[in-house]
Amino acid sequence: MTSDATGIEIVRRPEGRRFRFALFDFDGTVSLLREGWQQVMIPLMVEVLTPLATGLDRDGLTRLMTDDVAETTGHPTIIQMRRLAERVRQFGGPPLDPKACKAEYNGRLLAHIAARRDAVAQGRTEPDAMLLPGARPFLEDLQRRRLVLCLASGTDEPYVREEARMLRVDGYFGPHVYGARDDVEASSKASVIARLLRENGIGGADLVVFGDGVVEIANGKEAGGYAVGVASDEAAGGGHASAWKRERLLAAGADVIIPDFVCHEALARLLFEAEA
Repeated sequence: MTSDATGIEIVRRPEGRRFRFALFDFDGTVSLLREGWQQVMIPLMVEVLTPLATGLDRDGLTRLMTDDVAETTGHPTIIQMRRLAERVRQFGGPPLDPKACKAEYNGRLLAHIAARRDAVAQGRTEPDAMLLPGARPFLEDLQRRRLVLCLASGTDEPYVREEARMLRVDGYFGPHVYGARDDVEASSKASVIARLLRENGIGGADLVVFGDGVVEIANGKEAGGYAVGVASDEAAGGGHASAWKRERLLAAGADVIIPDFVCHEALARLLFEAEA
């Protein structure tokens, strides 16, 4: 592994690849609107488990749920709620309705981020302030290079589309904006990637995936793509990497680790060096 002054950690170089398609996760990779969602989801899960005979104190439950959330980040939210239902069953609790838990989580999260969304919608905050640093110029660079850009998220699709429009990034992705739907399997990131490759008659060597969750990184690698792990410390701001994310992204198979897109010029040189 090599690192340079730009903050890019290179595990494997993209030698011989000529990228035509780029798939981005949304929350934590492009958008900061939902920063702090883990601090809404994990306490909710701990709250559900606390009355049960788990044998764990609150700190122990928090660690357990933090690990569960880390493993499922990038999956549709309902998958995370199903994992919670499995934990309730494991600890002898009554049946838990994942859909009801998801609705409760969404309500709490929307309340948590309401001020941010309102500030952007009403023009008090510029959209770029709610994007990962460097994201817009990097998307513009990829667009100039004529890559097809795709957005895939575990957040419900209506929210993804609304927030992409709010942040004025929807135009980069055109029709390729995908979020969670009722048909969970068909809207998973693995399914989106498989459909993208199949419908366009391309192989994994043509695809580069960007994400801060293990799911899109692992799915991209399984399809033969090149994976850029975005170890964003969303609360700290530009140039800061999350050690917690970095460790998990590397374990998932990331070929490159970046803290955000401040290094977009150097990242573009790395990705397209074969075309220079």
